[in-house]
Amino acid sequence: MSESTQNNTEQNPFTKPGFIISAALVVALIAAVIVIFLLPKGQGNAQPAPAPAESGSSAAASPSASAEAGKSVCGLPSSGETALGTAPKSKWELVGTMAVPSDPATAGPGTVGTDGLRSCFAQSPTGALYATANIWASSFNGYAKQVYLELSADSPSRDKAVQAIKEGKDVSGGTSLKVQIAGFMVHSYTPEASVVELAFETADGGYGALSTSLLWEDGDWKMDIPAAGGGAVRQVSDLSSFIPWAGV
Repeated sequence: MSESTQNNTEQNPFTKPGFIISAALVVALIAAVIVIFLLPKGQGNAQPAPAPAESGSSAAASPSASAEAGKSVCGLPSSGETALGTAPKSKWELVGTMAVPSDPATAGPGTVGTDGLRSCFAQSPTGALYATANIWASSFNGYAKQVYLELSADSPSRDKAVQAIKEGKDVSGGTSLKVQIAGFMVHSYTPEASVVELAFETADGGYGALSTSLLWEDGDWKMDIPAAGGGAVRQVSDLSSFIPWAGV
């Protein structure tokens, strides 16, 4: 009986250290990206009244109306490519403790604010990938508030996040996540929308993955916050389904 139990334990992948590490990473990722859960549950299906400045800008124009097709807000070139099957050659820089790609003349970020927030990415698969990496590095390293205010697409979910910020709530998830990008997949791409999944690795060798929807809005890629809050997080045992891509 005890021998059978031991064999089952040894064969069960959910009891292996690698899985436990990955599970811990996923929990940390979830903690870092949840926003909507900061709000009272009774408000889940109702939009809080947004501040006048925010509601005015949201109602004034459709997502891409204020920027010409193919033109980024800082003048980066667009691309006719619709897929990214290999890792781009990237120069890496640190945002906090996390390495992120940088190509200011081609893919972005074309703008780095005085507070360090990185924005303006090219309307291309590479630009969408770079935007995703930089958005999450900013979120994990002290810029979560700015990401929701400046790098998120107009939506009821963003309105809720903005309302939470105005009420003084912590939108950082209460954690400074120390992970590094290890790979990526561009699940879909059009000039107006993209879905990019990043694989992350901890110092202990565990893996987790985070899928992000982006919308082209006002001449830049913006994170489309899901109605449930946060992003699509999953556990991964290895990088076999990802294109390897790392700066550390």
